[in-house]
Amino acid sequence: MTEIHIQEYQDGWADMGGRHVVISGGGTGIGLATAEVFAADGDRVVLLGRRENVLRKAADALNERFGPAAASWHAVDLADPEQVGAARDSIVADGTPVDVLVANAGGNAAVAHDGSLAAVADGYRRNFDANVLTAVLLTEALLPHVRRPGGRVVQLSSIASLRGPGSYGGSKGWINTYTYDLAQRVGSEGITVNAVAPGFVGDTEFFGDRATPEFVAARVAQSLTGQPGRPAQIAAAIRYVASPEAAYVTGQLLHVNGGAALGR
Repeated sequence: MTEIHIQEYQDGWADMGGRHVVISGGGTGIGLATAEVFAADGDRVVLLGRRENVLRKAADALNERFGPAAASWHAVDLADPEQVGAARDSIVADGTPVDVLVANAGGNAAVAHDGSLAAVADGYRRNFDANVLTAVLLTEALLPHVRRPGGRVVQLSSIASLRGPGSYGGSKGWINTYTYDLAQRVGSEGITVNAVAPGFVGDTEFFGDRATPEFVAARVAQSLTGQPGRPAQIAAAIRYVASPEAAYVTGQLLHVNGGAALGR
């Protein structure tokens, strides 16, 4: 195994390379692209998600590209407190602090409904569980183990937190407020907390069967650049706010959406 030499950065934490990085929703899309950029820096990434086969495939590919110790994984339902606690215990079992936490898991979990109040309530609960609980439970579980000073917490918001739709947009709006609150809580301990808010991103599983050519064209047309986002572009933004150079950046919502947040 190649020895990794770590230079101590001036704020008391390890420079780029050799960090302990936890990424939820790490098996596909933005999460996997994020794992790739950290692994390329020499960091050790832990992938979390619900699907064992997807996580195993992703970790195997990372280990083949970046070395046998680049990636590990844990299958976990991050909306279940007991499962989150068990995953935490495994992640920190060797006593190594978490340098970077990327809370990326989520999606629009609300299904089409008949307009009844019960169905509306069900949609809001589904998206609360999928986007709010998955982020908050994981973050709160690992927070005592985040490196002090120098830890980085990155939440995944969305353009939907500003422009809807409905229960999904509301759940991502909550992520924004959680980011602001958490940044104030831990700033004095040398931990930064930021949120990255992607717009429409191609090459992901997010939209499923809805991603028809017409649907994609309409989403792309909302941007000022006329281009869809790519997972690697979102990963680059995440890498920045998790970097030593971003030590003075906290409590921020970083938009990466081709200007679509301005409206078209």
